[in-house]
Amino acid sequence: MSSLAAPKLEITPAHRAHYKEEGYMLLERAIPEEHLQLLRDECTAAVGREDAKMDAQGVDVNGIIHRGSRYFISHPSHEAPRLFEFLYSDAMAEICRATIGPDAWVFWEQYVVKAADKGHPFAWHQDSGYVFPHQHKPYLTCWIALDDMYIENGTVYILPFSRTGIRTMVEHKPDPVLNDLVGYFGKDPGDPVLVPAGSIAAFTSVTFHRSGPNVTPKQRRVYVAQYSGELLLKHDGTPWGRTEPFLKDGRCIATPPRGN
Repeated sequence: MSSLAAPKLEITPAHRAHYKEEGYMLLERAIPEEHLQLLRDECTAAVGREDAKMDAQGVDVNGIIHRGSRYFISHPSHEAPRLFEFLYSDAMAEICRATIGPDAWVFWEQYVVKAADKGHPFAWHQDSGYVFPHQHKPYLTCWIALDDMYIENGTVYILPFSRTGIRTMVEHKPDPVLNDLVGYFGKDPGDPVLVPAGSIAAFTSVTFHRSGPNVTPKQRRVYVAQYSGELLLKHDGTPWGRTEPFLKDGRCIATPPRGN
């Protein structure tokens, strides 16, 4: 294990109330520089691995990944164990306790990268829309900015609960061009998350969000860590997503594997 310091942050009663009432909270500059650099370094490596996979298959599109445009790279910690230091950090534990409660499992993680000048937008959706129709309690998404976030580089937009009136999972429909699932077709543009690198937007899995295109000359990179307060199971009893225990009665019970 490395000597990286665990992130420290304060989650106020106002943060907690906003998460409960509107479906999200913003934690600015929550990631220390050492962890931020770790996440950036492993993002570069993960994109390289995805390009190599598409090279081997002779394709430029793999599901919702479009080469040189946008990347959704699931479970990078399986190939980069150092990421468990962040997945199991004190900061992530504190956010879980403040949102989904004292018990938590790692449910999903991924990198989301929009390439310079041409990164595609991503349609309005709930993260739970990708789990539909399997019923579950809303889980937690931590959307972690690895770069400063602007409208121009395709930041995320969030629709507060008070404006949608929707607090439950709804059925989504596939976009025929980009393979996205779409769950909101209204005209509300949402609120853009304009935050510096190292910030976290924490929102529920039934909170609608989207992102715009990246029209800047630099990549826009995000690391997403998701946690559930229960094991999410399919109808046949098999797990949906990952099942690594993280918190039990508020205490961290996870042991990070050794990195390289």
